[in-house]
Amino acid sequence: MKILVTSSGSNETSTLDSRFGRCSYFCIYDTKTGEKTFLANPHKDDAGGAGPAAAQYVASKGVQHVYSGDFGPKAKQVFDRLHIECHIFDSNEQTVEAFLLTLSSI
Repeated sequence: MKILVTSSGSNETSTLDSRFGRCSYFCIYDTKTGEKTFLANPHKDDAGGAGPAAAQYVASKGVQHVYSGDFGPKAKQVFDRLHIECHIFDSNEQTVEAFLLTLSSI
């Protein structure tokens, strides 16, 4: 399964980013292989529609679960339509690595 987490930077020691459509990076974690891939968000500076565009982008990467601090309603609609589960985390002060360790039960 592929899990996506919004990140403020491009490595495991980066903190989580509470924004979905305007986050700096996406971390895709493959639970089968343990591989983590960081992708720059190509839509973070879009004038409008960043959330839905980012949702389409990450959906094309085959993720099944997305974790962020917030989702706009249009991004959420895209995920709902594509049957991708959205999860909201409470705090963006922890690192991507620490957050992924808390998901080990998935």
